[in-house]
Amino acid sequence: MILKDMKPTRRGFLAGSGTLAFALLAGGGVSVIRSAAAEPAAAGIRDINGWVVIEPDGSILIRFGAAEMGQGVNTSLPMIVAEELDAGWSTVKAEQVSMDPDGIFGNPGFGGILFSAGSSSLEGYFQHLRRAGATARRVLIHSAAAHWGVSPEQVTTDSGVVVNTASGARMGYGEVAALPAIVTEVPAVADADLKPRKDWRIIGSDPGRLDIPGKTRGAAIYSIDIRLPGMLYAAQLQAPVEGETPVTVSDRAARDLPGVVQIVKLANSVAVLAERWETALAARDLLDVSWSANSEFRQYSSDRELEELSRAVDDPSLPAFPWESRGDAVTALAQGTRKHAATYSTTHLYHAQMEPLNAVASVDADGKGAEVWLGTQSQTISIGVATAVLGTTPDRIRFHAMQMGGAFGRRTVFARDLLRDALLLSRAAGRPVKLMWTREDDVKNGWLRPATVHRLEATLDADGTVTAMRHRVASPSILQFAFPQRWNPETGRDVLVMEGTESTDYAIPDFRAEHVITPRRCRVSAWRGIGWAPNCFARECFIDELAEQAGSDPVAFRRKLLRDSPRGLAVLDAVVAMAGFGKAPQGRAHGLSFAGYKETRGAGVAEVSVENGRFRVHRFWAAVDPGFAVHPDNLRAQVEGGILFGLSSLMRERASYTDGMIDQSNFYDYEPIRIGEIPKIEVRIVESDSAPSGAGEIGVPMTGAAVANAIRLLTGTAPRQMPFNLEQS
Repeated sequence: MILKDMKPTRRGFLAGSGTLAFALLAGGGVSVIRSAAAEPAAAGIRDINGWVVIEPDGSILIRFGAAEMGQGVNTSLPMIVAEELDAGWSTVKAEQVSMDPDGIFGNPGFGGILFSAGSSSLEGYFQHLRRAGATARRVLIHSAAAHWGVSPEQVTTDSGVVVNTASGARMGYGEVAALPAIVTEVPAVADADLKPRKDWRIIGSDPGRLDIPGKTRGAAIYSIDIRLPGMLYAAQLQAPVEGETPVTVSDRAARDLPGVVQIVKLANSVAVLAERWETALAARDLLDVSWSANSEFRQYSSDRELEELSRAVDDPSLPAFPWESRGDAVTALAQGTRKHAATYSTTHLYHAQMEPLNAVASVDADGKGAEVWLGTQSQTISIGVATAVLGTTPDRIRFHAMQMGGAFGRRTVFARDLLRDALLLSRAAGRPVKLMWTREDDVKNGWLRPATVHRLEATLDADGTVTAMRHRVASPSILQFAFPQRWNPETGRDVLVMEGTESTDYAIPDFRAEHVITPRRCRVSAWRGIGWAPNCFARECFIDELAEQAGSDPVAFRRKLLRDSPRGLAVLDAVVAMAGFGKAPQGRAHGLSFAGYKETRGAGVAEVSVENGRFRVHRFWAAVDPGFAVHPDNLRAQVEGGILFGLSSLMRERASYTDGMIDQSNFYDYEPIRIGEIPKIEVRIVESDSAPSGAGEIGVPMTGAAVANAIRLLTGTAPRQMPFNLEQS
């Protein structure tokens, strides 16, 4: 994409007479922005500070603060606003917010900043967006009522039309927007004023996703597509090991290549700036750089780290930070007579998102401002990075949040170094710069899901009921490394590692989950499913082992554990019925797993065969309770994607490192699931009366144990480490 004559400002003008924009303020009030006929249209980007923009032709623009990375929020979030606005969906367009200087669009679940992670967008924004839509509708009703000279109580709406119930007069929303007088003071919308669930017609429906047509036509624009007049391309030669710096740089051969403009030495890399990307890559290969070679990480390897974790989880002398505690599990386990214990582990994983990291920056001549194009899971954090790098104020940063070719945690804070370097390079060159990583760069400099080792212990009573359990996890802290400002060393609570160990749906009177925090040996980060994926794998494999110890079957044993969890029982019973659990075709077996993801509940069944030491997953069934589904078809797609992510992680995906350097470099040696290996997947939504919750990651934590438990039925032994040691067909 070539962008010409772009002159964006922090806020553009409203283009054209009669346009209305509505902003729901943090305190619940409404700000109504109205264009005037005398206002000039902006020459650059239109950036209206309001959730809802209504044009005179009746078209409606709904803005959203979450980052679109393939999870469909650019449709599901506008659906919530459109429902309460009572809009006609065919008139709706959506626009992602890039900047939020007035603090209007931030996710309430993340303290009001623009941040998208942990399947939190729908849950965090739901009530806020409902009030935004209802408030805009209320302004339209009051404005039309004033125009007709009637009470607002005599006016209602019907799918994009305001109706006078007394006279039958009707005005489209665009006509109301064009009225000479707009009522801006309206009563605040309370939760009781919102539509009852029985009246919803957009929420719970299945319109096509708004982003899909552009993606299928190749019209969607990502930051990697951006081209600017005078732009240089940057290729980086990164330090081979974390923390090391370039000492000497021999670059004569690189500078002699036609088209090379500049070679810049940065803190942990050397970058080549060239007129063409191919030239930058070729010149990078000609650099001869000596590195400091003094990083402590040179002494570490992933195999040795896994050994360290195994020793740590078994060492009672090491401090363990409590994560969840009910009753007195320590005493109950010590006094129990019918005990069982097992150890499980997971290895490092790379995000494997389709679009490698990249950033485009154009620093102002004075070095104190910049325009940035970036695919990021947090506009707020990215603007903060740019502000800090340039030593400036946020108003000097013109930020464009782009669609992302996958993220899965890779584009939260983990892209900040890349943005920093793009800004530094643009300032050094005095020209716009696009900094791109190749796939090899992205893999070799990956921030990995940490390895984990789990020790589970439990006691059973004479009836085979679990009376006590402890789930002990040994792992480095993600939070301490990636979010040091949120890390409290006194409590040692790492939500990114430990969420999913709580087992609150299971009726276990004496329970404890604890975290043995080990030293970090490589860069670590959140990964799709965060802690729930490894934690549910370990627990659900252990539950099957306990069921065998109790002389029970996996379904009956879990039903007893879920006796106080109606939602848990509902998804368990649903998936058992879907799969015809226990009635697999000859030569195959069914494995079961119950899983949660925050407030979402799910259960999965895998149908697996093993032949000549190789396993294959033929079918997978999943039942999911997200509270209720705002966009059911998209939810099913996200669960399917999560299941494939989970299956891929237990097959061949494994990142390893030796002497501080990641061993893999591309998809030939970091191999995701292949299309011929994808099983037939069936997903059923089991709605409840709970509030909507994120479901974009629930498919991941249910997969590992479901497949492992099926393998155990076929072979007598379940794999206890992901990825599994069995080969795949």
